[in-house]
Amino acid sequence: MAWFDKEFVAFFLELEVNNYKEWFHDNKKRYEQYVKEPFYDFVAEMISRIKKDDPSINIEPKDAIFRINRDIRFSKDKRPYKNHVSAIISPGGRKNLDVPGSYFEFKAEGIQYYGGAYHIEKEPLARVRRLIAANPQNFNKIILDKKFVATFGDVLGEKNIRIAKEFEEAAEVQPLLFNKSFYFGARRDLSLLFDNSLADEIFNLYKIGKPFNTFFRQAIN
Repeated sequence: MAWFDKEFVAFFLELEVNNYKEWFHDNKKRYEQYVKEPFYDFVAEMISRIKKDDPSINIEPKDAIFRINRDIRFSKDKRPYKNHVSAIISPGGRKNLDVPGSYFEFKAEGIQYYGGAYHIEKEPLARVRRLIAANPQNFNKIILDKKFVATFGDVLGEKNIRIAKEFEEAAEVQPLLFNKSFYFGARRDLSLLFDNSLADEIFNLYKIGKPFNTFFRQAIN
């Protein structure tokens, strides 16, 4: 079955030029019918599929789905609403972004999928670097896997200019040790949103990225 229809796109295209509370209030029923409810059902389906493969996933859709409201407290951009819906399926859901998971975002322009470790605190980051330095062959096997590279390309992430002395030698061989975040991503065309294979494709992306996420969970946890 198709999870979404063209009204999903219509809502976000209109929101793009009417991003204020009064318009959203007047169109709240459209949002709930064509965006919020089908996305909730889709996330529930993805949690069910992933949980069968990873028993550590024990969350509800409400734990995974991010609010459509933007946090504008410290932003110059005062538009109150995001131009997309998004969720992260991981053991901690959206309340624990330290743990690698499967993040997906649907918008009028298309679909984005990300995995890996985007938020890593100082101590877990040191553990990640130690694990990479101690297991360079295992790490390279994951990030150079043909299917991973074809699907996601290179590992992304912000980098430190300097690195602790204990990692300097290993970093000459594996420059990704300079990273302070490690993530990967893929985009899919908007047409997938209206296709019966949407859940299959998101699950396929999850499976391809799973070895990467598992490697980082070992260190972070």
